[in-house]
Amino acid sequence: MLQLSKVLIVLGLIITIVGVITYLVGRFTPLGRLPGDIVIKRERFVLYFPIATSLLISGILTLIFLIISKLGK
Repeated sequence: MLQLSKVLIVLGLIITIVGVITYLVGRFTPLGRLPGDIVIKRERFVLYFPIATSLLISGILTLIFLIISKLGK
């Protein structure tokens, strides 16, 4: 049970750090408004689908996890 609590604490810290970084990056860069992101605006409706942003974040996270896994061996 002690191991589970440590994992949850670390996971909470990671989520908090990612949230703060996302907040700061969103204020200073156009992340989330890249070419390829779909925005449909109607009279009372806005649909935002960040395809390009999702692909970029996915690629960056893949590289980070690949590097971490190589360092662990």
